[in-house]
Amino acid sequence: MKGKLRMALATLYRYLLFFLLMAFVITCCMLLFFNALAARMDLVLTEENVSMAAKLTFGNVMLLSLACTVIDSIRRKITVDRPVRQITEGAQRIMRGDFTVRLRPIPSPVGENRFNEIIACFNKMAEELAGTETLRTDFIANVSHELKTPLAVMQNYASMLQQPGLPEEERMEYAGAIDAASRRLADLISNILRLNKLENQQIFPQTQVCDLSEQLCQCLLGFEELWERKGIEIEADIQPDVLVRTDSEMMSLVWNNLFSNALKFTEPGGRVTLRLRTEGELAVVEVSDTGCGISPETGKRIFDKFYQGDTSHATQGNGLGLALVKRIIDITGGEISVTSQVGAGSTFTVKLRREPDEQGPEDAA
Repeated sequence: MKGKLRMALATLYRYLLFFLLMAFVITCCMLLFFNALAARMDLVLTEENVSMAAKLTFGNVMLLSLACTVIDSIRRKITVDRPVRQITEGAQRIMRGDFTVRLRPIPSPVGENRFNEIIACFNKMAEELAGTETLRTDFIANVSHELKTPLAVMQNYASMLQQPGLPEEERMEYAGAIDAASRRLADLISNILRLNKLENQQIFPQTQVCDLSEQLCQCLLGFEELWERKGIEIEADIQPDVLVRTDSEMMSLVWNNLFSNALKFTEPGGRVTLRLRTEGELAVVEVSDTGCGISPETGKRIFDKFYQGDTSHATQGNGLGLALVKRIIDITGGEISVTSQVGAGSTFTVKLRREPDEQGPEDAA
């Protein structure tokens, strides 16, 4: 009821505006016309003639104002009210959680309808929200699954530890399994928090000039025990004194993840290769392995959260490492790509903008 009353008042308001506008314009025109006619033809305007002309003019003004109000109402209903109602209904559907809604462009016989720009933005927003909702649902499902696995391991081994008369060897084995599961759970939570901060731009890179050659060597040496235990051959071709301006702490996460993956997926007796070279203004880092390789289907999703192409190594990770790497590389302004062949291994290539050779870390800073 209030809506209809509001519409009636709006129509009356527009009618009064048209009436006043036309009354003013037509009155001025008629006065000029009569004055010019009387001056040219020596006519004398009597009160009766003026009164008759005024009544006719007033009636014409009312009719023209009514016609303009009706035409304007029809125009507004077609060109304004209908698009607004369509957009409002779509927004209400999105508010109810229906992200499949898409609005059709409004045809316009003359020119371009500016509402189509709003509709295009609305459809883009709905598409992004649908993708975000899918990612959120998948993320929650994956997090729940990844949390349940180590918790189940810890619960099972904790129950087994409660058995009376348990031999010392088995007790140590069960305790070690609980420790490994708890460490995996802690790593998972740390990576989730770190990735969440990176994606929400709560972590900003603290850039400084650092020696990339030295950083790569230090990170690689941190895995010396692992490659010696698996008997993996390490081949390093590192160009010295390559300087880059980046966040060294965040880049350490990148190299540690790439080295960890290369060693994890390389069978005992295989080879992992690290290369660092310069190409113009870029520093290029390549981490290669002779592992199982990646299929083209896996390669398309390898940087997605929780995606693990090789499920045989799923217990050694949580599928967040490469997603974290990709986000760090994007934030620091670098590029990362992967080339792989199933059964022959993979090569991850990272490109960073480097500092001029003549500058040292202290001078550049």
